[in-house]
Amino acid sequence: MKEGSKDLNLSVIKAFKLLDVYLTEKQEWGVRELAKKTGYNKTTTYRLLSTLESLDIVQKNDDDKYILGLKLFELGNLVPVYKSLRNYSRTALDTIAKEIKETVHFGVLSNNQVLYLNKAESALGLKVSTQIGSYQHAYCTAIGKVLLAFSSADKISDYLKNVKLEAFTSNTITNSKALLIELEQIKERAYALDMEELELGLICIAIPVFNKNKEVIASISVAGPSSRFKAENVQSYLSIIKKGAFEIEAHLRDYK
Repeated sequence: MKEGSKDLNLSVIKAFKLLDVYLTEKQEWGVRELAKKTGYNKTTTYRLLSTLESLDIVQKNDDDKYILGLKLFELGNLVPVYKSLRNYSRTALDTIAKEIKETVHFGVLSNNQVLYLNKAESALGLKVSTQIGSYQHAYCTAIGKVLLAFSSADKISDYLKNVKLEAFTSNTITNSKALLIELEQIKERAYALDMEELELGLICIAIPVFNKNKEVIASISVAGPSSRFKAENVQSYLSIIKKGAFEIEAHLRDYK
């Protein structure tokens, strides 16, 4: 689509070009950063952001940077498959959270990132600062690594070409060859671990959710503090999470 095309509103086109920046690996942007990335001047960028903020399409975080707002998730949730995934996962996630007593996430791979479609928190669990509708890196999260592991070779190759593997902790995998080996192991054993790769003190375990064609369409993860994580409990956790996955899969047999 060309910005000079007849009958098109240039302001709307500019706003969407600005939102397209969020499809990259970053989830928060300052005004100057966005202006540089889009090629717009600072005044235009600020005016666009202010308008989008008033519509709850973007919002400011505590660092005065702009993140995507919940309005986009509300609109995206109108897409039938996302709406079904969210609706059918709710009960299963609540059950997992009650049994394991930790925070549970449910997400899909979207634009090389994890999109959180649902979340359940346990009253006794660690509060994880994620929001439904928000995005997170795939290569350093258990849920993201599961989704990558079951992607096609072409999709994984494209991912590695377009995403910079930055270190968030000393445990983050930043070497593409090492990540590929990890993904192969995850696919073989059908679960992934995040051993403080995104955040120190936080450990996650995730499994895939399949459709009727045995294709992975989503993933469930459980996040908890490293102080409570015991290697000998992994199989017990997996057993509980798998029951939730089976419940969701039973509802989604008609989806590809």
